[in-house]
Amino acid sequence: MLKPSIPSFWAVLPFLILFLFLLPVLIVLFSLFSGYSENWAHLYNYVLVDYISNTLYLIIGVSLTSLLIGTISAWIVTNYDFFGKRFLEWALILPLATPPYILAYTFTGFFDAYGTANNIIREIFSLDQSFILFPNIRNIYGAIAVFSFTLYPYIYLVSRAAFLNQSRSILEAGRMLGLNQYEIFYKLSLPIIRPAVIGGLMLVIMETISDFGAVDHFAIQTFTTGVFRTWHGMYDLTTAMQLASILLIFVATFVWIEKTSRKKALYTSGSSTFKPAKKIKLIKMKAVIAFLICFIPILIGFILPITELTKWAINYNLTFFDEKFLQAAMNTILLAVAAGILCASIALIINFSIRFNKNRFSNFLSSFLSLGYAVPGLILAVGIVQLFALIDKNIFINTDIIITGSLIGLIFAYVIKSYALANSTFESGFQRISFHLDDSARTLNSSGWNLLSRVHFPLLKTSFLTSILLVTSEVVKELPATLILRPFNFDTLAVSTYIYAAEERMFQAAAPAIAIMLVGLIPIILLTKMISSSRPMDK
Repeated sequence: MLKPSIPSFWAVLPFLILFLFLLPVLIVLFSLFSGYSENWAHLYNYVLVDYISNTLYLIIGVSLTSLLIGTISAWIVTNYDFFGKRFLEWALILPLATPPYILAYTFTGFFDAYGTANNIIREIFSLDQSFILFPNIRNIYGAIAVFSFTLYPYIYLVSRAAFLNQSRSILEAGRMLGLNQYEIFYKLSLPIIRPAVIGGLMLVIMETISDFGAVDHFAIQTFTTGVFRTWHGMYDLTTAMQLASILLIFVATFVWIEKTSRKKALYTSGSSTFKPAKKIKLIKMKAVIAFLICFIPILIGFILPITELTKWAINYNLTFFDEKFLQAAMNTILLAVAAGILCASIALIINFSIRFNKNRFSNFLSSFLSLGYAVPGLILAVGIVQLFALIDKNIFINTDIIITGSLIGLIFAYVIKSYALANSTFESGFQRISFHLDDSARTLNSSGWNLLSRVHFPLLKTSFLTSILLVTSEVVKELPATLILRPFNFDTLAVSTYIYAAEERMFQAAAPAIAIMLVGLIPIILLTKMISSSRPMDK
């Protein structure tokens, strides 16, 4: 009698990881089917409409502004030649190193009634100290500006890559039809790259929805601030999870729109011959205008915050390098490196497993595991707290709390949220390894762990290191999950920055904020190298 086949370790592992990744999210969703308290009735009657409307206003405002900045700047540096263009090509990515909450803190200090901007105007025009030119920006319009000038690089990156791959023949066809440069941009080139732009736009929307630090600092009632205040203000975890479930439905809707749009809008050139677009030389005033259009986003999104933070740090007499700062830096490095190594290791094993278990579920698994990037850190934190509380209650019976409030939950959240970054790196790495190499190794009885460790890993060292760097830079910036899941008295750079800013101690917030931005430059360097090699070869 034949024994039933037992699934191999490599076939089962991806499903086990998927279950672990989904568990916190499912716990949050299932809260919708539990009882609703008086707190929920209060939120429903008085503030839920504000949460929904403010979140939608932010999404619409940030989407439109980011689209304008990202696509126009990408079009200019790709199709025109002018002074400073080579600098702008890579510098337009720099605002990615600035988390929205840091720019929000900087904006508050810079445009304050007695901040740098108003002081400069008073000194230049010898005005009275009571004169205030720049109004209060701690409102929804200020938040839209903050998100737009820090998140537009997502759209710039995909737009520039798409514009670089547009053939000259397409643009020449537009000119033959009598279109000018402006019409070629919005009637021809922009519609062609729509699928790519929508992908970048979805990242912008996800980051906007999931942010906590900026909207909390500007006192804007959104879902993220509502979840946090319900939990820590009303001490009602169940209602907080129910609010988080609605936010999760928002996120899932936008993910579905992005996937559907990409599937139905695949635009390609009918010609197989690529001819790079010819650059249009700009001189005099046109060159100045083009430079300013591209430079202003860099000025607002990176130069202004890094300059203002440096000024604050110097005014604080360099005493910010105290024991508290060093401890927060060490905690951040510990968490970031641990999460980076763990996330890269899991991505390596999962991609190796999928490579040798090709079936109809492989692509589904790979995509589903990467969806954690779209889940707000606040939702992950809520789900993980509930999950760990259930484990402590039902498994570690008659003992003190074991894993709730430990670093395990924090690293778990980081891995789920950052897995997509590591996964994309290993996907491209494995594609460069020929299957003939695997066949040769198998003839020498090399398989499983032996094949992974002795054949694949040496070829994927660069991918492994790149994954660690990308995850590390993402972990350093993460605020909501860290704020909720960190152990008592365990501060990171992001938490220290938030606490100082919440107490209006901007000078003290400068040091950890600068450190976060410097670490955020790591993916900028990697992306710059990718962009420099993104143009197809001339034929």
